[in-house]
Amino acid sequence: MQDHSATVAAADIARLAGVGRAAVSNWRRRFDDFPAPIGGTSSSPLFSLLDVEEWLRRQGKIAEIPLNERVWQRLRAGVEDIHLAEIVGHMGAFLVFLERSPQAWARLARRRDVRISSQEFDADGLPGTSSMDIELPLLEAVAELAAEQGALATFDFLYTRYLETHSRRVVTSPAGLADLMVELAMPHGGTVLDPTCGLGALLLSAAEAGASSLAGQERDAASARIAATRLLLHGYDATVHAGDSLRADRFGALQVDAVICSPPFGERSWGYEELAGDLRWQYGLPPRGEPELPWVQHGLFHLRPGGHLVILMPSAAADRRSGRRIRAQLLRTGALRAVVALPAGSAPHTLGSSHLWILRRPDAGDPVPSYILMMDVADSPWHEIHESVVRRWWAFTSGVETEGAVPLIDILDEDVDLTPARRVAGRPSDSTGQEFVDALSTMVTSVAALQLTVDDLHAFSACRVVVPRTTIAEQIKAGAITIQQAPRHEPASGKLPVLTLDDVIAGRKPTGRTSITADMVTLQPGDVVVPWGGRTRVARVIHEGGVVLGGGLHLLRVDPERIDPACLAGFLRLGGGQSAGRGQTGTSRSDIQRMEIPRLALSEQRRLGEAFQKLELMEDMLARVGVQGAHLIHLGFQGIDDGNLSA
Repeated sequence: MQDHSATVAAADIARLAGVGRAAVSNWRRRFDDFPAPIGGTSSSPLFSLLDVEEWLRRQGKIAEIPLNERVWQRLRAGVEDIHLAEIVGHMGAFLVFLERSPQAWARLARRRDVRISSQEFDADGLPGTSSMDIELPLLEAVAELAAEQGALATFDFLYTRYLETHSRRVVTSPAGLADLMVELAMPHGGTVLDPTCGLGALLLSAAEAGASSLAGQERDAASARIAATRLLLHGYDATVHAGDSLRADRFGALQVDAVICSPPFGERSWGYEELAGDLRWQYGLPPRGEPELPWVQHGLFHLRPGGHLVILMPSAAADRRSGRRIRAQLLRTGALRAVVALPAGSAPHTLGSSHLWILRRPDAGDPVPSYILMMDVADSPWHEIHESVVRRWWAFTSGVETEGAVPLIDILDEDVDLTPARRVAGRPSDSTGQEFVDALSTMVTSVAALQLTVDDLHAFSACRVVVPRTTIAEQIKAGAITIQQAPRHEPASGKLPVLTLDDVIAGRKPTGRTSITADMVTLQPGDVVVPWGGRTRVARVIHEGGVVLGGGLHLLRVDPERIDPACLAGFLRLGGGQSAGRGQTGTSRSDIQRMEIPRLALSEQRRLGEAFQKLELMEDMLARVGVQGAHLIHLGFQGIDDGNLSA
């Protein structure tokens, strides 16, 4: 398949050749015959795929560009990025058409039309998008790839490349969160609805868990088509509609065994004026400023009696004053059964904290429960959260005395606050005094450790030394540093630990998990990891190997005989804040290769590295003492108030 229109960016070239982007930049500088850009911008140039392939082959860097990469680059060349989801969705429809009607495709291809309308191969059961005229050579290329790898593998490849290209725009539910929501909602299979299904992550997880049939709706038509294609090509019974579920519910009076939902957060224009008299508001008209509560009631409306709704909610929805009446009604009727506080960044919509609400549609005559389950796993790693939350939830629903069971009477006050962190789950009512004593002891130990770190800083002294400097780019050219970044994969569950962007920012151990092995980057002791693009002033030295590098991160691997990792990490952290007086412009601060580091003997680098480590240790200790101090003060006030602490 010769492709004279496809273009590739530097990142695509790096992937094709199996190198980092820095290597491509070096090739452009070192080789006069490297292909000239034919499009794009000066900062993001585009090159002819054929020219790049020919150059790489002459240099002995590749034998041949794989067919799937050729197909992807041809597909991208035909549309603007804003229409990429639409063309991917149409390619999904075409692959379904190929599987169902190979003879019809053969007749269509024999016509040799220059362009073919997508209406001619639009598969039944896929939500409609606007029709698109597609070049016949692209369809032939996709058909060739499907014949070689299968329709499912072909679409999975195109879908993964789409996610990589739009990694900052596309919202997907993390696999660990999706699996947890599904297991809480439907332990025994059954019918499932997702009214905000996006690209289908929750529905696909439900299908893999044994759902008998799947229903979804998504207001973005292109995303709805992608979701439907994923499900159909995987062989699952699914009905997906395009449209706004609140304003134009396509499922009418449908009742299902389980609803799973990750609604958009904070959308004030959810339809308050149009939907004021809607039949779904059985627990009260949602206020204009409570845009997530309509989704709660929409989900309950579509549940059969006894069915469960698991919905992702912003933590603010637990205590906003405007929603207290509906929260109270959900509790009084026995609909709301549990609230789980999740780690920050768990919701695909925000890096902030979020909660899972677990609800059950009461049947006529059901007794109103006296307790609600509260769980706070915000500080737990994801691989521990799933087992812990599921175990406690099913113990609670089985009538077993469970840690975190809170009497409704304690919550049904003026505020109806559902925040788990503000409820003392599972502790005796007279334990506050002892908890204060224990917290005070912990605080004393931490303050003593902090004092030791302060004493270490007495070794610092005032001086004025001019330090010669070099750049990361110069050290890459000299072979002292190499840079890698993780390929963009859809989040997946598995056993391999993944260091995520949030882990690096928080300074914690890896919390991600993956089963992906192809193209992944594995960390080694002494590696330095930083976020892409200088989004935050943080750099971490890796001390344990065998961990997979997560998305959004750069890895800097050093020659330990020339570069000290701790010294490098310290100056990388400083790089984001260097002033223009040092010759650093706003652009260069966001370009890691242009950041400056000292040009020093290794022994001097190690001395500075130890100094940076002392400062970081003190920073960590101060943060720990701050958290412990706030907790101590809280226990002190509460203990005095409840009579369990005396001064």
